[in-house]
Order: sequence, then C-alpha cells, then structure tokens
Amino acid sequence: MADATPTATTELLTPVVDDDGAPFWTYAARGELRIQACANRTCGELRWPPRPCCPHCHSFDTTWRRMSGKGRIWSYVIPHPPLLPAYAALSPYNAILVELADAPKIRLVGNLVARAGAPPNSVPQERLRIGARVHVVFAERGGIVLPQWVLERS
Repeated sequence: MADATPTATTELLTPVVDDDGAPFWTYAARGELRIQACANRTCGELRWPPRPCCPHCHSFDTTWRRMSGKGRIWSYVIPHPPLLPAYAALSPYNAILVELADAPKIRLVGNLVARAGAPPNSVPQERLRIGARVHVVFAERGGIVLPQWVLERS
C-alpha cells in the first residue's frame, strides 16, 4: 500500500499513495477510517493492506467498510538513535500497532499522541501499555491526512 520515503532528510516520512490504497487516504482526509473489503456477496472479508484481489475468494470486487475507529494497542516500540534527523529531534517517540476493535485481524501502524496533530513524542512513555484502548484521530502532515491514535478516557 505505501512505501515510506522521505522527501528530504529533515522531514518526517509520509506514505506513498498507490492505486490500491488511494481510497484509504481519501477517506482519511474526510476523517473516516475505512478498511478495504471484498465486495463479493459470498465473501465480504476485510483485507489489509489494500490489494487488487481478495486473498480468500480471489474476487477483484472491492468496497471500503467504515470502522468505528476504536482499537487497542497490540504492540509498540520506542525507536532509538541513529534516526533520520527529523525523527532524532522528536526522540524519544512511539510507534504503535493498533488492533481494530471491529476487525481484530486488522492492525494499523501509527503514533499515540496527546491530541490530533500533536507530535509522536507528546505522550509520556510510561502511559504506553499493551492492551490500552485507543481511538483514531486525523491530522495533516506533508500534504496527506494521517490516522493517529489517542488514549480512550476511562
């Protein structure tokens, strides 16, 4: 779906949008989290990353199903130097893997942030924990709207 390539060593990486994943980014720009699904009426399986053919039934029929935007932290990492210059300036920061509540087989990579648009180092490391409930927020970066994650309030 996306290769992350920097446009300059001082910028944060942004996804490269391909034909299969383009609808994901279009929906994200509208503030919607949608996941590709097979549109074959006998299948309907979700698939991530987006691809042209369903790996379950081999149909090329596709739709995009709206998700609740809720999930839980399935895994996380705190990257350590050496890093690209833009990331070194944010260090330490987090990268999380979120398991979607309404699609447990689907896991998305992102950052846990204090609020939409906040930098990836805006949440103290001690607040990160496997299983923590999160929900999606969206923020523009480098001309593309990215999903980010914030902790659910208990």
